[in-house]
Amino acid sequence: MKRLTLLAGFAALLVLGGVFSGSRSNAATEATSGHGKYKFRVLYTSSHLPQEAQQVLKGAHGGFAVDLRPGKGETYFALKGAGIIQISPDLKSTRMVPTAAEMKNTNMHNTTIWYAKDGKPFLVFPGNEAQRVFTTEVGGKLVHTLTPPEPGTDMGHPVATDYFAGRGNFIPTDVEQLDGMMYITTGYSNLDFVLTARILSTRPFKAMWHDLAFGGKGTGRGEFGTGHGITVPPGTKRIDVADRPNSEIERFSRYGQYLSTLRMPLGSFPCDIYYLGNYAVVGSLHGPDRSKGAPVYLMENDKLVSTVMIKEDLGLPNFQHIHNAVLRELNGKLYIIAQAWNPGDFAILEQVM
Repeated sequence: MKRLTLLAGFAALLVLGGVFSGSRSNAATEATSGHGKYKFRVLYTSSHLPQEAQQVLKGAHGGFAVDLRPGKGETYFALKGAGIIQISPDLKSTRMVPTAAEMKNTNMHNTTIWYAKDGKPFLVFPGNEAQRVFTTEVGGKLVHTLTPPEPGTDMGHPVATDYFAGRGNFIPTDVEQLDGMMYITTGYSNLDFVLTARILSTRPFKAMWHDLAFGGKGTGRGEFGTGHGITVPPGTKRIDVADRPNSEIERFSRYGQYLSTLRMPLGSFPCDIYYLGNYAVVGSLHGPDRSKGAPVYLMENDKLVSTVMIKEDLGLPNFQHIHNAVLRELNGKLYIIAQAWNPGDFAILEQVM
């Protein structure tokens, strides 16, 4: 009996050693998390990233964007002190993307990819520390910087207009693009509105502030405790905003009209929502049980089908808080790419079939 116990203990150590090593290993695939057919295991951890990214990963405070064009599939994100990182379509490799100096050493709070009418792709990064919104080509070339609204700019709502007239801080937390408009959440500021800017041209790139703003601090319909992430579900004209402390995804028309609310588990603090077909994935800053690491929620047709606990079940200790997650599907399997915050970390999870 003692021999069996010792062997079991040694096997457990091997499993943990594989998970914490920061690389893919057979041992790491033994631990799973989730429910039903939506269980996941660790595929890659932080050692999968370029060395430059690994060196600054503990400061990670951003999110991912996936190029969904046919034949593509690259995932992009940025780390302060390193720059823009690209994950290959098959998830097997990563590389640094040349990054403008004014972006490299400040935080990019999330990443969005969108496509001009001529099909050209652009990346957008909300620089929450720099108080700027940066637009680049996918090769990293900086093509536009949106600066804070000048006092006197008509923001489309008297609260937002007065806020910038008093030189309030512009702190963008996320950006989406829909029909030539940028929609920008500002949940880290006292304003907490969704602001808009109109894209005037892409060759050369020009944009200016637009007179549409909606949201504001509160707990009522269409108001935010912290409007953190913003998402346009593919194929729709809808704006979804992750209302973090209110545990909700608030839904709006492109004109800022409140439509509905998707309620998340109470106390879950959703940071953002990402859609892939009928699925959606939500990374959470906290879970309902604060003594545990934060969950990643997998939804199907707006219904919760699986809760993935990266820290407790998969043994990655830095995933106490999750700042962003996106979903990929390859060869019939789902993959979750997740980023932790405070301390920062990175993982790619693979569905167990």
